[in-house]
Amino acid sequence: MPPPSELVAPWVEWERRVTKGRRLLEAGTFALTEGAIAAGCRVFAGYPITPATDIAEYMSKRLPQVGGYYMQAEDELAGMHMCAGASLGGLKAMTATSGPGYTLMHDAYGWSITNEIPLVVVDAMRVGPISGITGAPGQGEFYIARYASHGGNFETIVLSPSSVQEAFWLTIDAFNLSERFATPVTILTDQVVSDMWEDLFIPDDYAGLDFVVPRRTNLTMPFFPVGSDAIDVPPNIIGRGTGVCVSAYTHTEEGYDIEEMEAQWAQTHRLVNKIRHHRSELTRYETVGMDDADVVAVAYGADARTVKTAVLEARARGLRAGFVRPITLWPFLDDLFAVDRHYVVCELNYDGQLVREVMRAAPDSRKVHFMGKSAELHTVGEVLAALDGVARTGRIPELPYIWTEVR
Repeated sequence: MPPPSELVAPWVEWERRVTKGRRLLEAGTFALTEGAIAAGCRVFAGYPITPATDIAEYMSKRLPQVGGYYMQAEDELAGMHMCAGASLGGLKAMTATSGPGYTLMHDAYGWSITNEIPLVVVDAMRVGPISGITGAPGQGEFYIARYASHGGNFETIVLSPSSVQEAFWLTIDAFNLSERFATPVTILTDQVVSDMWEDLFIPDDYAGLDFVVPRRTNLTMPFFPVGSDAIDVPPNIIGRGTGVCVSAYTHTEEGYDIEEMEAQWAQTHRLVNKIRHHRSELTRYETVGMDDADVVAVAYGADARTVKTAVLEARARGLRAGFVRPITLWPFLDDLFAVDRHYVVCELNYDGQLVREVMRAAPDSRKVHFMGKSAELHTVGEVLAALDGVARTGRIPELPYIWTEVR
């Protein structure tokens, strides 16, 4: 009998309701593009970079077909500012890049956060540091995505798919959240999910997707409900006589710059608490075998695929193993790690990023084990050996190319 499993995500319900469509063999970049079109995205601006370039190419073909606009920017920073401007003009917008371009966007990212501009950013991670290897997967932007700009005093929303099909639904979800929370949402994918080809279901009628949150417009005061944690506040529109001011500075409800601490506190309250106070609206994850697990493997993105297979194989061999795949990476899902047991955290970096959050959230950080690897997915054999080692001795055995130290 298969172990109990759970997928908590809005597309579980969407897949039951949408049955008419086409089945294709397509790439993850195609799914990200079509998900954006289905969500109502009508502007893409960006700069080419592997493994996200195909998204720009697909967008340059698809957007003119639906009345949208594709813009080739001079760099990633300009591309994200163009998207922010388009969103302020009333159109849903998206940009896509990889790690080197993502770090260049952070001034525009903070500008969009503080001005509560809805848009979606795709970061297709590759191995680093810096430019690294363009055709190999990495997971080095876990923390960069959380702290996506300077200055602090904000929360971010970050989602991560693990399949081509999930990339399609998750992109719609990312647009919905960006509209509801009036903030940029990052899709943190990786080279494998972006480049691989899989079975993909595409609905026939995008206009009939009643779960897509439409773009609304706010034309009156208050333009910025500072001090409030409310969501579902229609975003501001400029250029239609609204009078809203938009800048990178602390602002009043009209949007005017202000140098008063009370205004800064009120703005921070809103930017942080509109996300912190609505975590239940942001919870997406997958679990397997958590009812009786003594040791739980944790992974996200493409790496979660081989890790999940290893957990199923471990259970077939009699090991009480479990599996957790956070889909929402930020805000971090602390409750997934509330039970006191061993956790083996698999991620594609050697410095250890996801593992530090699991150590913080788990009851006993000494039972959280790191299994870092770089540029290649964990093999089923490696994860099986780690789960068996932790279950029997409390330690991961020495394995080639696997790092276990966290400092």
